[in-house]
Amino acid sequence: MANQPVTLRDSVSSKAGGEGSGLPVPGLLLVFAQGSPRCTAIPMTGNALEVGRGDGKSLFPADPRMSRRHASVAFDGERFRVSDLGSQNGCYVDGVRVAGSTSSAVAKVLRTGDSLFLFCADLRPYQKLGVRVTDDRVVGPLLQEALMQAARAAQYGRTLHITGDSGSGKEGIARAFHSAGQRGSGPFVAINCATIAPGVAERLLFGARRGAFSGAVADSEGLIQSADGGTLFLDEVAELDLAVQAKLLRVIETKEVLSMGALRPRLVNLSICTASHRNLRQEVSSSRFREDLYFRIGSPSVTVPHLRQRLEEIPWLIQLGLRAIPQELSVHPLFVEQCLLRVWPGNVRELLAEARAAAHEALGRESSRLEPSHLSTHAGQPIERRDDSTPPCAVLLHPPISRKEQPDRLQVEEALRRSDGNISATARLLGLHRTQLKRLLAKFGVQVSSSRADVLDEDEES
Repeated sequence: MANQPVTLRDSVSSKAGGEGSGLPVPGLLLVFAQGSPRCTAIPMTGNALEVGRGDGKSLFPADPRMSRRHASVAFDGERFRVSDLGSQNGCYVDGVRVAGSTSSAVAKVLRTGDSLFLFCADLRPYQKLGVRVTDDRVVGPLLQEALMQAARAAQYGRTLHITGDSGSGKEGIARAFHSAGQRGSGPFVAINCATIAPGVAERLLFGARRGAFSGAVADSEGLIQSADGGTLFLDEVAELDLAVQAKLLRVIETKEVLSMGALRPRLVNLSICTASHRNLRQEVSSSRFREDLYFRIGSPSVTVPHLRQRLEEIPWLIQLGLRAIPQELSVHPLFVEQCLLRVWPGNVRELLAEARAAAHEALGRESSRLEPSHLSTHAGQPIERRDDSTPPCAVLLHPPISRKEQPDRLQVEEALRRSDGNISATARLLGLHRTQLKRLLAKFGVQVSSSRADVLDEDEES
């Protein structure tokens, strides 16, 4: 594939709404079919859609395991309802076979045959932007919006702050900021401040003159001087100690840098991009970050969305992760489905690493296809953190919630959204035991992927 980004989308107009109407366009997004990633927006006519095998001319794939009239999907503005139309191989919502029909406000994935769809309350971003794919990057609509925000910030200023979880793609946003600015032809110098050893940050960033400290036998240029004419990217900027933060603020305000041991400052012309997974306002309130520096770099800012908010990218990222594997492997749709249903706390970095690990596992078993069994059980799962302040038997100190106090369906679904479908986190939010929550889920008929066993039906192993 060429370095030039390829945008993949297949959009159609809809009488129910559209790009120019301002109305949401609900429907399905085809993300995997016939062994390959896709990005095909399939809007509903009205509030309903019939899913079936295509003939090569329609938006639906020519999937031999999909019936011609496979399932119907309806949307009432809050919930998607899926009804099986008597299909031969069944339809599955978040990995669970639909018996008759099912309704959910939190379901993510519909599987019919070997094809995977995402439930979408509004398809317009996919119709307009699609998914951009290059040799080393996959960019869905949400990430494209973040990149455009960074580019706009570069047109009007010299600083940008980026927030987002580890592995979500903050450096890519910083590079977009650099490329779109007046100094885009200059150097891009990146450093992760969390990796700098204590006491070294000042020398590394600002440089030092000969004799400035014991062992300084020659002048050394700092990273700020190296970025002169370009952009300095300080990832995890909150890790810098307060004294270094003060010197960094002076560089931003005066455009001068004073090396350790130097008598005169040097003028520099550069943009400064910072990033952190921490909330800098909270760091300021805890006296761990300088207030004056925060007010200088905290705005404009861009937030990089979690990978679990960019599900359309996952099939393409799996394909990208497999490029480093010398042997060619096909991908079972159930493997992709499992990746779509997991929350990936480590974001893109974790997914790529786990896709490669699964490929090595498959090759070790002499398999030519990636299957769910090759994916580690902990891959993409939330990391349960122990709270040492909680007594080991704390659960016994709280009696079960009475029937009168049990939450209703709307409260359960809202808690599921906030916890990205994780059963343990949802139960904690509601003050329930996991078993109580599972009974409520069964009672309300709510489909939740993380509460299900990953079962591979015998009729799907072909």
